[in-house]
Amino acid sequence: MIRNLVFLILLTSSFLKAQSDMTKGFGLLEKGDFQEAELFFGDYLKTDPNNKTALLCYGRAVGLSGEPQKSTGLFADLLKDYPGDFEILINYNESYLWAKEYEQAKPLYADLVEKFPTKFGAVLGYANTLSNLKEYELALSWVEKAIALDPENASAKVSRKFMRLGYANQFVNNQQYGKGEQTLKKIFEDFPEDKDVLINLANLYLIIKEADKAKDIYVRYATTPKDSITALNGIALAEHIDENDKEALIISKTATVKVDKIDDIKLTESTYDRYVQALIWNRKFISARNKIDSLEVHYPNKNWILALKATLGLYTGDAKSSVESYDRILVNDSASFDGNLGKANALFASDKILPAYFMANQTLKFYENQKDAKGFIEKLNLMHTPTIEEHAAYTFDNGNNVAFFTNTTVDVPFSTKFRTTVSYFFRTTENSVTDNKATSHVLLAGLQYKLFPKTVLKTVLGLNNSRFLDDAYTQPVLDIKLDMQPFKLQNLTLGYQREVQSFNAELIEREIVQNHYGLNYNLGTNVNFGWYTQLMHTQQSDDNVRNLLFTSLYYNVLRKPALKMGVNFQYITFKDQVPTIYFSPEVYKAVELFADIRGNISEKTTYMASAATGIQQVEDDAKTAIFRAEASVQRQFSKRFSLNVYGKYSNIASATAAGFEFTEIGLKAKWLFLSKPLFHKKLNLD
Repeated sequence: MIRNLVFLILLTSSFLKAQSDMTKGFGLLEKGDFQEAELFFGDYLKTDPNNKTALLCYGRAVGLSGEPQKSTGLFADLLKDYPGDFEILINYNESYLWAKEYEQAKPLYADLVEKFPTKFGAVLGYANTLSNLKEYELALSWVEKAIALDPENASAKVSRKFMRLGYANQFVNNQQYGKGEQTLKKIFEDFPEDKDVLINLANLYLIIKEADKAKDIYVRYATTPKDSITALNGIALAEHIDENDKEALIISKTATVKVDKIDDIKLTESTYDRYVQALIWNRKFISARNKIDSLEVHYPNKNWILALKATLGLYTGDAKSSVESYDRILVNDSASFDGNLGKANALFASDKILPAYFMANQTLKFYENQKDAKGFIEKLNLMHTPTIEEHAAYTFDNGNNVAFFTNTTVDVPFSTKFRTTVSYFFRTTENSVTDNKATSHVLLAGLQYKLFPKTVLKTVLGLNNSRFLDDAYTQPVLDIKLDMQPFKLQNLTLGYQREVQSFNAELIEREIVQNHYGLNYNLGTNVNFGWYTQLMHTQQSDDNVRNLLFTSLYYNVLRKPALKMGVNFQYITFKDQVPTIYFSPEVYKAVELFADIRGNISEKTTYMASAATGIQQVEDDAKTAIFRAEASVQRQFSKRFSLNVYGKYSNIASATAAGFEFTEIGLKAKWLFLSKPLFHKKLNLD
């Protein structure tokens, strides 16, 4: 563009006789040596201070060497001597573009093209001004007018390319991916296999998770040794999106071997960045940590190194260190996308919800309509939006008991720390042999308060009204729990619960109240193993006492689908044995192997299935085989409504208070009955 304008000046100048003396200066402008050009024309004007061509060239050199406001003043002074002169006007307008004052330039160019509608420089300048203001649709219409004036002009076609790139990016940011793809592909008409277009297309396909298309584009991009390394880095990410993490690591490792043979710092950084990411994806945390440490020696305080440390922290349950790493990134660059949204995710992992909201909103201030930031805020909103959940089920067992129950729960979060629940439970049960019938009505109100991040106190109070034959009683029920994470990857729950047995009519009639004192502990690791333990001491109103130990050692075999396998051990004792009333052995032991799998059937449909089998022994009786299984399918019909259908079976003796083999078929529906959290306006996110 600079060359064309200089050429335009030289052609139209009325001072052609002076050109031979200024040839060197023209050459300096053409080459981009603006400071030297400024000195040259400054010296020239000492001998010929009124030379229009020299004054124009001097003004351009001043503006393009970093003083655009000064050049604006110089051109304004020239206009006093040459009012309405096109050459001066177009340079005057362009000086606003150099200063990035596009709003001021827009009306000036609009006036210029009205006066000189056939001047190529004016029309193209107006198009570029509109493009800088991100008014891409209008900019493209004007660049087409410029090309119509000069169909072979390379500068106009380059401008059109970058307008289309910007327009496509705007479409992508607004999740209009089809239009973004079409706009990018149009650029190939002027620039076949253009590298900028290929990279943008690949990124678009990665965003919409069309990994195969992205990989095809990267193959087209890899036409040079350096570009092939960039392509390998992109293909590794595509493999990760396609859930082929092992392949991603192999490809990324290949890229590091290639980049070590090339002297390109930026490419080396991006390649090793992807390699460490691939190590983390494959849960090779020790290797990733060692590689980060070695890279940090060569690249101290680099944002990409800090981002890797933060990512490793999130994967290994050390969210606190991740927040610290993202803070260091933001010190280096307050507008960093990785720093802002990364910190939002780390704060969320630290259970600091309000600060997470703030950081996600901060990201949107820098990156308007950014998909991931908007999705993150939406996720937080959905977690804190009031809900109604309905659970209905039908059960039957080999003790001739059948039952039906419904449980309606309303959950209302008033803030990110405090929420309430109200639930109504109704159960009717009948024994086909004894003709005993009973019903239970349980009304509960719950309060949940987050004392500290990852430390939540849950309290549920209510009444249980049970009716059988011509009699009835009402008992208070209570459930208090303290959920906490004392250390990373560890969860601990301490609790007390007062409940009334309501599994069948006989138990309801006896009005047996249970007081449970419990402890649940789960230990996770970064090597896929986990250990869960439950201890419970129960005191009953019939003076019986139960002690229960359940412990499970498990291994996460796969991440997608999530497959977990392990071994369970259960040990139960009762002080008194009353087998005619309910299952109450002196000693009960069970060992079983289990498997649990969870995954996606489609984008909005998920499934889970679990099964366990083993042996159990009641006191000194012979050991018997046990089997239990559960399966469910959940459909997310919208962001606010989901439906879950499930079924389960068990013949384990301790599965119910009565020791029966039983089957249950049920349905769960969840509806977010408001569109946003009650406290949404207080967040000032709109």
